[in-house]
Amino acid sequence: MRFASLGSGSQGNGTLIEWSDGALLLDCGFSMKEAELRLARLERSPRDLSALLVTHEHGDHIKGIAAMARRYQLPVYMTPGTYHSRDLGVIPQLRLIEGYRAFRIGSLEVEPVPVPHDAREPSQFIFCSDGIKFGVLTDLGSISPHVEERYCDCDALLLEANHDPVMLASGPYPPSLKQRVGGAWGHLSNQQTAGFLARVDTDKLQALVIAHISQKNNSLAAARAVLDPVTQSVARVQYACQDEGFGWIQLRAPLTSAALA
Repeated sequence: MRFASLGSGSQGNGTLIEWSDGALLLDCGFSMKEAELRLARLERSPRDLSALLVTHEHGDHIKGIAAMARRYQLPVYMTPGTYHSRDLGVIPQLRLIEGYRAFRIGSLEVEPVPVPHDAREPSQFIFCSDGIKFGVLTDLGSISPHVEERYCDCDALLLEANHDPVMLASGPYPPSLKQRVGGAWGHLSNQQTAGFLARVDTDKLQALVIAHISQKNNSLAAARAVLDPVTQSVARVQYACQDEGFGWIQLRAPLTSAALA
């Protein structure tokens, strides 16, 4: 399995995931033309995709989904709440995720995970293929016990560290938006992300990508100051950016006890 990013932040998100017999784009918060250009940077096009998958209905995650689905005749997976929250027009191959039930796309196992976020029926996802467990966890305001339990033993994580509380409090957002971002249904702070990482098994992580970093309420220096102390054991730590996302990260199946014998 491997994954890469078209971009990560409030101006648009998209994560490209490939496995042995398929590929999907998780979210498309860009216009279709912009998404095509960003896919081309990764030497891919929408024609290479097996499916589109959506976390929730906010524009920085869903903007280009319907147009891409129609032009390239791609199946789209999302929860009923996400679908009914916006007028997306006709989606020829709509696959509704009912009750957060797990499903498969080819050999890829997809586990939807409910998260506390200010959307109608938001979901984050865990992907399993060839013995690899890859978790994507962004756009949530707090770590519920269920979320922590499901993401505690991943081989790789794409994890939100959205804001620095001091920068958010003193920044340009109006009070209502500051309350929303910093609330239990908004986005994770650097400190919340660090606390989560301190509680899970980071020794197993082949790769950790810190994502959805706010351009107005956070900085790379602020995030690293909080997160570096709890990521010392991680083999690879990377920080995603809005404009460039990040390039391909290859994951390999962990060696089993039988293979080590």
